[in-house]
Amino acid sequence: MNHFRQIDLNLLTYLDALLRERNVTRAAEQLNITQPAMSNALKRLRDLLNDPILVRTSEGMVPTERALAMKPQVRQILYAVEEVIQPSRGFEALESSRVFRIMVSDYAASTLMSPLLKALRVQAPHITLDLMTPSDVSFHDVENGKVDLAINRFDDLPQSFHQKLLWNDDFACLVHKNHALLENYTLENYLTAQHSWVSKTGFGVGIGMTPDAVQKLGWVDNALAQLGHTRHIKVFTRNYHVAMHLALEGLIATLPRRAANLYKDNSDVVLREPPFPIPAIDLRMIWSPLLQHDEGHRWFRTLLAEVASRS
Repeated sequence: MNHFRQIDLNLLTYLDALLRERNVTRAAEQLNITQPAMSNALKRLRDLLNDPILVRTSEGMVPTERALAMKPQVRQILYAVEEVIQPSRGFEALESSRVFRIMVSDYAASTLMSPLLKALRVQAPHITLDLMTPSDVSFHDVENGKVDLAINRFDDLPQSFHQKLLWNDDFACLVHKNHALLENYTLENYLTAQHSWVSKTGFGVGIGMTPDAVQKLGWVDNALAQLGHTRHIKVFTRNYHVAMHLALEGLIATLPRRAANLYKDNSDVVLREPPFPIPAIDLRMIWSPLLQHDEGHRWFRTLLAEVASRS
């Protein structure tokens, strides 16, 4: 039996990196140690736990069942240690020149950042925002606190993340004022009109689109597929402003309502209800447990949630 005082607790850090990277070299790079040092740490872990930890297969290094079971427990231990040793610092919003790094989807950036900036000008005029796209970061970056917040619609999240719902949003159609669809606004005519498509961007680099696959990859087209329909998509884009601008060129843009409302005062387009039901979506912000008790981060989260509730 291993005695607690005889265990090198640094091994927990090595174990955490190995289980996340599943590669000795990458784990060593993450912790800024040499590859031989990480290999030695893996050997010590195997001896300590009487378990291989990582097993080499044709698909690379795969964690054992025991290692997978330990992974969330190891993470929680390391989070707790980080919180204990985190220096206690007061936060004064009016004086702070902190940079908050936010992974934000195009939809969220278009609808949320403007009112957030207005609030910051009054409450924290020296704070800077560093906005990144979903393809710029990974869940690891958020988990390790390299990114302060990620704001998007998330289907699956690691259990360790903290999260808060910012709002729910339904859908609206942007249609050029002279579009023939407005003369007879039916589902049949909607389907035969030309449309722009906007992706529901998540983490990681996106993939190319084809008309045959679109019904599997978007809120609007998923809803149509449930009814046995597809629409005529002329342009695929990852940018909501592109889709909104193309409505001025005659393409139908079916978007979350808060995005469509950015053009509500434009006299060249009309907002209409979609001619079929589309489930509402939610916008959430997520953050690392490492930042949960940081005073500045807590203040910023509160402000962002208040801004979202008023928007």
